[in-house]
Amino acid sequence: MTAVDRLNLDSLSAYLRQHLPDLTGEITAEKFSGGQSNPTFLISAGARKLVLRRKPPGKLLKSAHAVDREFRVISALSQTDVPVAKPVLLCEDDDVIGSMFFIMSYEDGDIFWDPALPEVTKPVRSEMYSAMTRTLAALHSVDVAEVGMQDFGKPGNYYQRQFSLWEKQYRAAETDTNDHVEQLIQWLGSNLPEDDGQTSLIHGDYRLDNLIFYRGQPKVRAVLDWELSTLGHPIADFAYYCMSMRLPHGAVVGGLRGVDLDARGIPSEQQIIDEYCAIRGLSGVGNWDFAISLSFFRLASIAQGVYARALAGNASNKNAMKLGAHVDPVAKLALDGLSAAEL
Repeated sequence: MTAVDRLNLDSLSAYLRQHLPDLTGEITAEKFSGGQSNPTFLISAGARKLVLRRKPPGKLLKSAHAVDREFRVISALSQTDVPVAKPVLLCEDDDVIGSMFFIMSYEDGDIFWDPALPEVTKPVRSEMYSAMTRTLAALHSVDVAEVGMQDFGKPGNYYQRQFSLWEKQYRAAETDTNDHVEQLIQWLGSNLPEDDGQTSLIHGDYRLDNLIFYRGQPKVRAVLDWELSTLGHPIADFAYYCMSMRLPHGAVVGGLRGVDLDARGIPSEQQIIDEYCAIRGLSGVGNWDFAISLSFFRLASIAQGVYARALAGNASNKNAMKLGAHVDPVAKLALDGLSAAEL
């Protein structure tokens, strides 16, 4: 068992009993198989279940694994119609279990990993994708000042800042030179859109397996994994969600490329765009090629970071080492989506 799989239960139990005096019974912890970035555990105390999400131990990249930001954003969104787990407790004292952590409610429901959704029927697939799109549109429609989140990110120039951030993150975790990544970095740097003033709360990693659905229902119960949330451009966030339409089906980071969408009742990328724009009252999405390409670069950078942590022994998911092999294909998919004229 590695350091990321362990919790000091004696220290944790004492802390929880002090701050949550209504807990009864023996406190146990079981690590969830997901949560590559921030290790996540099911905490049981008698009949009550909670979820603990912590920073991983070891040397970390600056600004990464910000569980305190996750706690803040779910606290803010719990006041809105955006479905999130209920915030319970934030512990910033590293001495308790070795790193910062927070406690949130356990939301029982269905989690799906394959975006082709083989577990459900064709009509339900259509409803689930609509529910995902509506939930993301609801997030982007939240009045950030009304929920006290106007200082949750820097205003303006989101695309420029994100490109710079993910290039730095990629360079910090780089293990060798990748020609496709270098070509993608060059294209992004040469095609940065001008700031159009759009700003909203964004999730940053919005995809199927970061959602919990009510059991047996095509309705989102909770959006998980808010580590990358910030104030930013809503279309960039939306593009990251739509990126799954272009990722190959069946890969470690899988999507819907190669799947017969119509036969399965899954909307096309354009149909998802149309529904999102209708909900938000938009005439269309601007700079779509850039937004999608930036999304691929972010994914490549995240995969490279997870791979680098795996090499250092600090990754929290058994698939972490495999992600290193996906950096090049992800970058190539971004380039394949651009026309020869653009390149």
